[in-house]
Amino acid sequence: MTFTIATETPLSDDVRALVQALNAFTYDLTPAEYRHHMTVEQMAQPDTTLFVARDANGAPLGMGALRRHPNGAGEVKRMFVKPEARGLGLGGAILAHIEALAREEGLVRLVLETGANFDAAKRVYERGGLTPCEPVLDYPPSPWTAFYAKALTS
Repeated sequence: MTFTIATETPLSDDVRALVQALNAFTYDLTPAEYRHHMTVEQMAQPDTTLFVARDANGAPLGMGALRRHPNGAGEVKRMFVKPEARGLGLGGAILAHIEALAREEGLVRLVLETGANFDAAKRVYERGGLTPCEPVLDYPPSPWTAFYAKALTS
């Protein structure tokens, strides 16, 4: 399957449907008090850039966002690939776009918080060169969360 990845507004119906699918997936795996979701309205703010992967017919397959923080950190947010598109390398490709933009903008570190039981997501992050780390930004540690980071300076 071929796909393209481009920046898009999170306010489209297609992206809203991806966000709903991601939320439904995480609701089954993480207690409410440990979910750190961004709404589509938050994703539409100037500090965040959303990448959407689409198939050759334009159907959305997955997404991921870069949120910029004042301390020079770029945070990976809202990573999701539809179940029928998993195993095609979409997650890694979206993550590569996020990292490329972060480097282009001079960010010094890529960080993220994910579910401790999101094994497939953790494999994508580790293949992308992120390593487990202590809690990042203002996320509290918990048994339900895992944290990753990657220095972008070389």
